[in-house]
Amino acid sequence: MSRILLYTTQFCGYCRAAKNLLRAKGLDYEEIDVIDPDKRADMVQRAGGLPTVPQIFIHGRHVGGYDELAALEREGKLNDWLANMLETSALGELADASEP
Repeated sequence: MSRILLYTTQFCGYCRAAKNLLRAKGLDYEEIDVIDPDKRADMVQRAGGLPTVPQIFIHGRHVGGYDELAALEREGKLNDWLANMLETSALGELADASEP
C-alpha cells in the first residue's frame, strides 16, 4: 500500500504540480481520481470537509493541498514528514516479522 495518497482530478493544475513535486523527490504515491461522487465524498470526509483538490495524505496524516505540500518542501519540513513515514513503516515491518 502506498504511504502517500493524492485525491485528484484529471484537469487540475495544482494536482499536476503536487505529482511533479513528489516525482521530483523520487516518491511513489497512490492517486484517486475523485470524478466519481462516492470517491469525492470519501475525500471530503477524510479531509475534514475540504472539497478542493488535490487533498494529500502522507501515512494517513492530512497534509492539505498543493500549497501546503509546497510550503512543507520550501520550509524543509517535507523530508521530516517523509522520514517519519519511513520510520513508522520500518517499525511496522519489524513488528510483522516478529509475529509467529
